[in-house]
Amino acid sequence: MSYALAFSATGPAERWAEAADTADALVAGEPDAIANMANVAALIWQAIPDLNWAGFYRFDGEELVLGPFQGKAACIRIPLDKGVCGAAARLRATQRVDDVHAFPGHIACDADSRSELVVPIVADDRLVGVLDLDSPLPGRFSAADQAGAEALVARIAGAFTA
Repeated sequence: MSYALAFSATGPAERWAEAADTADALVAGEPDAIANMANVAALIWQAIPDLNWAGFYRFDGEELVLGPFQGKAACIRIPLDKGVCGAAARLRATQRVDDVHAFPGHIACDADSRSELVVPIVADDRLVGVLDLDSPLPGRFSAADQAGAEALVARIAGAFTA
């Protein structure tokens, strides 16, 4: 089965709401976390403009390990004390960075990335991983993008735990 995804929203809040509805439908009834991450990464890649990387890092109990994504090949393992992803996981708080080159300890998996949005995925009070979005545009992610990504992750976090 293939999915023909079409998005009509133009503003960030509406775009994320549309993406969240679609993500909810994509993961409904599917117990496999990796399959769900793969579909949601592809969905975000299609729905959200100006990204050069969209995907997941899974928490294995010690560090973040690369999960399904769209974009260039990426760093495979990220310690929780390194980079924007590590900070989001360690603090369990979203990191919205306008200029990744100014972020202490930034890990440059793709030298073209200029801004980043990382949302921790927490289900049943357990860190599952992070949603990582990168853009080649400085300051790409707004407060509306952050709120939308956080709402999407909160809505379907349980689909990433199987």
